[in-house]
Amino acid sequence: MSKPVRILLIDDDVDFVKATMKVLQSKPYEVIAAHDGKEGLEKARSEKPDLVLLDILMPKVDGFGVADQFKKDQSLSKIPILALTSFSDSYGQPFAFEVTDFIQKPISPKDLLAKVEKHLERLS
Repeated sequence: MSKPVRILLIDDDVDFVKATMKVLQSKPYEVIAAHDGKEGLEKARSEKPDLVLLDILMPKVDGFGVADQFKKDQSLSKIPILALTSFSDSYGQPFAFEVTDFIQKPISPKDLLAKVEKHLERLS
């Protein structure tokens, strides 16, 4: 039996985390939640996720800081990061920092799963 895919969800919106965890757990994914960037970095280092869903605007350490730490830490640098943002595409790409992809909030469960599955396929 293969090990389940581990997804780390880093977001300070408790309701979004609960809803997103339900969506992701409808598939055979193990979902780990962190409610700020500092906790997210700690869990990333201890849990070794296969994929990260990362909110950008958070307390303590924001998404910019988290992504920067992933880039600098050799044990985390290969983990794909999907940045969660409520900025509209009409503004262009909202941030100049390295992540694998952007997910615009709000996102339907179907579209979220499609985005996650697309990036997980690249890992295999």
